[in-house]
Amino acid sequence: MKLFPAYFSLLIFLILGGDMNAQVIVKKDSTYIFEMKDGNTYIGKVIGAEMNEKFEVQTSIGTINLVRKDILNITKFKKSDIKDGEYWPSNPHSSRYFFSPSGYGLRKGEGYYQNAWVLFNQVSYGITDHFSMGAGVMPLFLFGFNEALPFWITPKLNFPYKNGKGAFGAGTFYISAIGENAEGLGILYGSNTFGNRDKQLTIGVGIGYSSEFGLGEYPVFNVGGLIRTSKNWAFISENYILTIDSYGALISGGARYMGKRLAIDFGGFMPVFPGQDQFLIAPWLSISVPFGNRY
Repeated sequence: MKLFPAYFSLLIFLILGGDMNAQVIVKKDSTYIFEMKDGNTYIGKVIGAEMNEKFEVQTSIGTINLVRKDILNITKFKKSDIKDGEYWPSNPHSSRYFFSPSGYGLRKGEGYYQNAWVLFNQVSYGITDHFSMGAGVMPLFLFGFNEALPFWITPKLNFPYKNGKGAFGAGTFYISAIGENAEGLGILYGSNTFGNRDKQLTIGVGIGYSSEFGLGEYPVFNVGGLIRTSKNWAFISENYILTIDSYGALISGGARYMGKRLAIDFGGFMPVFPGQDQFLIAPWLSISVPFGNRY
């Protein structure tokens, strides 16, 4: 419990103090994608650069001059960024589904803030290309519950495969609360993802633990997936197989809209258990705002 101020400080640092605008060093005679603050996107070869602040760019519509202060993001051009004649920016939300993680992780300097149903608030940030940290709070006091303030951390290691066709991730989700001498509990997990950041299938397994009882006895299996169908849309799903006492499952499906400045996830979760005589679908709605480096 005494560690909470440190994690809260980390959360504030990631929101306010992180390197959210690390400058790309633009090299002459190289091709870049310039995403402008006014919503336009230009792809072109840099034929002149002044102090890494002003750029002369040869594009398909002619030579244009761009100024750093008007540019939202600069990325090195890759042929794989063009699909069916349209530029697809890198998927900034490939490290997770609705909530569960994929084997991919946030890259260094990349981050996002996620809010689900007002109560769930989390910030995640890529500290290195292979390690990210998330921290979140659930402000129950907004609804008159002043006894406790739940908080959690989500450190994660990830190792993309060298062939670019998958990644392995491992980490923990640890949750506790301020107030009422709350005990901490969490889950240790491993996730193996097959596919790339735009089309992937993840199989994972986790085991629960608590500060009072130690490691649990019953694993939870997870299967998740993401298929990006266009520049701005993807189908997502995450599903859990529970082994506590008897087998059961929690299945889900939905879609993700990915804009330049935010992503919106919407879908539903449905529990399935032996002998169940009625079905309940719990809706899911969350908004994620990416920040920091973009790739």
